Amino acid sequence: MHKLHREKLPRHLAIIMDGNGRWAQQRLLRRIVGHRKGVEVASMVVDECSKQGIAYLTLFAFSAENWLRPKTEVKALMELLKKYIKAETPKMMQNNIRFNVIGNRDDLPEDVNRVVDESLARTSANTGMVLTLALSYGGRQEIVRAARLMAADIAADNSMGDDEALFASHLCTADLPDPDFLVRTSGEMRISNFLLWQLAYTELYFPDVNWPDFDKEQLHKALNVYQSRERRFGRTSGQLQNRN
Repeated sequence: MHKLHREKLPRHLAIIMDGNGRWAQQRLLRRIVGHRKGVEVASMVVDECSKQGIAYLTLFAFSAENWLRPKTEVKALMELLKKYIKAETPKMMQNNIRFNVIGNRDDLPEDVNRVVDESLARTSANTGMVLTLALSYGGRQEIVRAARLMAADIAADNSMGDDEALFASHLCTADLPDPDFLVRTSGEMRISNFLLWQLAYTELYFPDVNWPDFDKEQLHKALNVYQSRERRFGRTSGQLQNRN
């Protein structure tokens, strides 16, 4: 197991949980079996990130484009999502985790939204790690929505200026810091319309392992990779050393 230094961990870790279907197909199993295994991995990652002291964890659970998948698979995923949230909520209470959701919830089935609302309410006073699920989420869609909201506020004289901070305040992640580290499993090297605005200076990591095989050792390996990175934000290494 890789040794981690808590003071060097990302404050905000974002994960694109990719490869469930491929994992299942490689084993001649139904795709939903891979998704079920992926839920188990997600639960482990939430527990471990909370234990390690990561303040914010965001999981890309269901994209706006995922509605284009076969209806039977979408229905099974919604049922799995509902069961996951129900099962995780008591653990979130036990571990002081606050639940959060971003995305277009209007697209979600009523029964899923009901479970989401219950978990949001039960965990609202928790002060530990913030667990955000991106549900029916798309980065471009979020940017368009934020632009419309910002334009409306300016037109109504409710906002002054047009700087980045003002725009960011209209995003659904307004209460979250930008991710420090993005992990996308399965070896695919793209961000798939996820947090397009927020990932501007995020460190990226693409392990060649499907999500169901992303165990605790893989998580620690990823976090160790982050700890080896030098985040300059446009500055030189010399400038960073002089600041220290």
